[in-house]
Amino acid sequence: MRIGILTSGGDCPGINATIRGVCKTAISHYGMEVYGIRSGFRGLLDDDIVPLTEADMTGLLNLGGTILGTSREKPFKKRSNPALANDKPAILLDTIARRQLDCIVTIGGNGTQKTAAKLTAAGVNVVSIPKTIDNDVWGTDISFGFDSAVTIATDAIDRLHSTASAHQRVMVIEVMGHKAGWIALYSGMAGGGDIILLPEIPFDIHRIGDTIINRLKKGKPYSIVVVAEGIPTIGGKKAAQYIAEEIEYETGFETRETVLGYIQRGGSPTPYDRNLATRMGGHATELIATGQFGKMVSLRGATITSIPLAEVAGKLKLVTEDNDLLVQGRRMGICFG
Repeated sequence: MRIGILTSGGDCPGINATIRGVCKTAISHYGMEVYGIRSGFRGLLDDDIVPLTEADMTGLLNLGGTILGTSREKPFKKRSNPALANDKPAILLDTIARRQLDCIVTIGGNGTQKTAAKLTAAGVNVVSIPKTIDNDVWGTDISFGFDSAVTIATDAIDRLHSTASAHQRVMVIEVMGHKAGWIALYSGMAGGGDIILLPEIPFDIHRIGDTIINRLKKGKPYSIVVVAEGIPTIGGKKAAQYIAEEIEYETGFETRETVLGYIQRGGSPTPYDRNLATRMGGHATELIATGQFGKMVSLRGATITSIPLAEVAGKLKLVTEDNDLLVQGRRMGICFG
């Protein structure tokens, strides 16, 4: 078989480990031909496709970013002007047919899963692998990249404790997560955050102020506040800036903000993510070899399995009130807004 592999959307630790897992399994175990599609779906539109060999996989396991490059190209997106025909799907399908690609492996987040489902509906053999630090792809317990992002965020929170303690300040740290608060929840709990704010859970700024004041009354002169970037704010302010200003107004305590930003997405994947990416890449190749197309690889419990792409597209996996880590946090007195 001849397969093409692409990476789409934002970069994320573990993409290269996944490419390695797919390619090495496909070439050495199943004897397949593998082609790298550069710059995501744009590579199919531009016919920017190169052969990949086992030698190309050397050094990829711990390498951040993606050797294939990426883009946010969405070939099936409707044009804003209805009078203009969208010929991108036709170009994409022509490239796949002309290159005689028997299957396309797509590595990406929610947008990629949606495009992969549309490719499947158009008659293309597709196997997809979820990739996101936000951990918000529906149908899988964990996506590779999440553990790496949480590890980086937790380390940053750990470091803020000493500064907050020394100056007796409130420290607000903003982590990634537009619609899903998984990074804030997991890093906030692991890093000993006192207040954790998620996009999924409404917050009352007065209650946050009361929590900080009550901590001071108990002899705790500093507080750590972890906020997801997607929490609602007023006036278009960034999450950390808004919360820091409101806390100072509510309490009069000196408050400082830190925005972690793209640091969470860069660098080497953690050992957990390297192994998860390797397992997911290998399972994707197994699905191809057995003719199980139109599926997304997923982790359920300790098992790597798959789910139909049609069930994944357009859905988000969000933090819910009954999440066991959140419930335990509340039992321990952590404020979630």
